[in-house]
Amino acid sequence: MKNICTLIFMLALHLAGTAQNAYQKAVDGLAGSPAFRHGALSVCVIDVESGKVLASHEPNRSVAPASNLKLLSTASALALLGPDYRFRTELQADGQPDGNGYLSGNLYIRGYGDPTLGSPLMEGAMGFGPLLERMCLAVQQQGIRRIQGQVIGDASLFGSQACIRTWQWEDLGNYYAAGAWSLNIHENMHYLHFQQRSQLGDRPAIVGIEPEVPGLAFTNELRSAARGSGDNAYIFGAPYQFDRYVRGAIPVGEGRFTIKGALPNPPLLAAQYLLQSLSGLGIGAEGAAAVFNDAPSSGRRVLYTHYSPPLSGIVSRTNMESVNLYCEAMVKTIGMEQKGEGSTEAGLEALQNYWEGQGLDWAGCSIADGSGLSEANMVASSFLAQLLYLMARQEERLFHPFYESLPEAGRSGSLKNVLRGTAAEGRLRAKSGTLERVRAYSGYATARNGRLLAFSIIANNYEGGGGAMRQKLEQLMLELCRN
Repeated sequence: MKNICTLIFMLALHLAGTAQNAYQKAVDGLAGSPAFRHGALSVCVIDVESGKVLASHEPNRSVAPASNLKLLSTASALALLGPDYRFRTELQADGQPDGNGYLSGNLYIRGYGDPTLGSPLMEGAMGFGPLLERMCLAVQQQGIRRIQGQVIGDASLFGSQACIRTWQWEDLGNYYAAGAWSLNIHENMHYLHFQQRSQLGDRPAIVGIEPEVPGLAFTNELRSAARGSGDNAYIFGAPYQFDRYVRGAIPVGEGRFTIKGALPNPPLLAAQYLLQSLSGLGIGAEGAAAVFNDAPSSGRRVLYTHYSPPLSGIVSRTNMESVNLYCEAMVKTIGMEQKGEGSTEAGLEALQNYWEGQGLDWAGCSIADGSGLSEANMVASSFLAQLLYLMARQEERLFHPFYESLPEAGRSGSLKNVLRGTAAEGRLRAKSGTLERVRAYSGYATARNGRLLAFSIIANNYEGGGGAMRQKLEQLMLELCRN
């Protein structure tokens, strides 16, 4: 019996060594591609049970991670805020109404960072319309019939700097670079509708914007491109700028074509819409809607408190749909909760302190935001693989929602159509990352013997098209599941 046990043990070691060699062989094959003659590839694969590195290629080389950086933000939010954390938003008032329903003060919507407030896309979030109805009802229940002051969007908790300084100009007017205030609304984005044209080169007409944004104006320089060419339209404009340009192209066709842009001032829009809704009920205000980015909040009464869906659900949509706004809001909220300062810098400092305490080596990292949109971000694949390893060693209430939030090969998110029908389907979960000349995947693979692998594969400045590079990275992920 002893000899049989020894034989089984030796066979297991042999099989483990064979699989490990197969992983390294696959990594070496990718690294040897001519596409990396002038580019960079960083790969790290870790066995979660043992913590051993099974395969690597320049794992400590600093490279741009693109949206793979969202793994750091979402893991940190779960660890530091908790999966049951709910963002709150308060409707506040100065003073009490008199016997005639006259409020001798202001009405405030005070934000605490909720990125899902009034969202049309987040499951479980109250839509913009119903949210306004609920706030109006709260005002009516207080007996307020007239407001001496103004309706104010209070975004003071995070200040006025909503976007990151190193985000590119061509991104700022588009929904994915909307930025994060402490008072966000409708995911800080609008829909811009065009009527397609049938002739190449013709200018599609703007036929609507949703929601309507007072004062927002567009100079339309869009052109019609080949049928099926997709959305290649960009909106140019920065936060607080209401004059914007639309450039690029959309396909020829006969119907409507919709793109998404960034709201120039979400806190102001929230106040404007609440004032409009109250006016529709006969509750007027003497002043115009306004926004405070640096306002004291003492001495106010809370009329209504709104709560977001649980953080676990927000993390799920963040990683499944790669939502930049949610990550930026999470990082600023971590800064507020941990450091008393609602800024990106304070949030990044807090999460670095936490993960270094967990044993994560921060050497070689340069992190500018929470979403990965900034090209100033630099991390190594060993950093992300180690983060994933440490997250897998956390208690189940933290790891489970994190793991489930990652797109699943052949089934969900950005991997829904990736590696379908292969050994990776249902056994691979990963976050994709894409920027100009950047392709990346980081996540978990279940090997053929059932062991869980944490991995990160990041390619920068490669030669050839992005689609071809993506297929090379997908082939490596498949090998992790095959062996």
